[in-house]
Amino acid sequence: MERKHRGAAARTSQARAHPQMRRHAAGDRILNYLAIDTSGEYLTVIAKHGERTERVFRPDCLAKHSVVLMEEIDGALSRAQMTAAECDFFAVVVGPGSFTGIRIGIATVKGLAFACAKPVLPVTSLDCIAYSVEDAPVLALVDAGHGAVYACGYEKDKTVAVPPAYRTGEEAAKLAERFAPYAEKPLTFGGKEAKTADVCLGLERAVEAKKDALVPAARLAALYLRRSSAEEKRK
Repeated sequence: MERKHRGAAARTSQARAHPQMRRHAAGDRILNYLAIDTSGEYLTVIAKHGERTERVFRPDCLAKHSVVLMEEIDGALSRAQMTAAECDFFAVVVGPGSFTGIRIGIATVKGLAFACAKPVLPVTSLDCIAYSVEDAPVLALVDAGHGAVYACGYEKDKTVAVPPAYRTGEEAAKLAERFAPYAEKPLTFGGKEAKTADVCLGLERAVEAKKDALVPAARLAALYLRRSSAEEKRK
């Protein structure tokens, strides 16, 4: 009897910890959220409160995410006339990209989600690129350094046709024969050039499209497609 009671209590506690997930599963539309992207040299913060949407895009945040992120989050929430507790969920870009930036974003969203007992939505940096483009197959590219890229191929409807992977520029160039190449910044790869995507717009569209995929904050994890430079040196 005692064992059954503990199990029931655990399930009740978990359900109470994520009331928004229960409402979402019932089909109610979730309107309010905070979304952040710290995966690159830029910073994106989006606060949506009903019909009001506040967007922040700073292209100059290389190695500064930890300094400016909370200030920009507070500002966006304030302008949206919303508190973190009023968010139905929190979204964050989990990679691929800057290893340090990704960790900062995930840690921040996990902290907010646990504090507010709300679920989270993982989005990839490749999603942010692909969803900024309409009515075309897209090869989403993120610069991985040394002539390599992180690449993912999307059909027109944003179905993933080529899974995300770490590729050489030449490998990505072959994929670009089928998909239109876009990146978060000007990028040359394998003798080809990628168009620059509006990653702020892409993040907003990706969140709206994927908000059925909410998960508990404890399940949030980074998407690393290769080892970091520090890990490679330790091999």
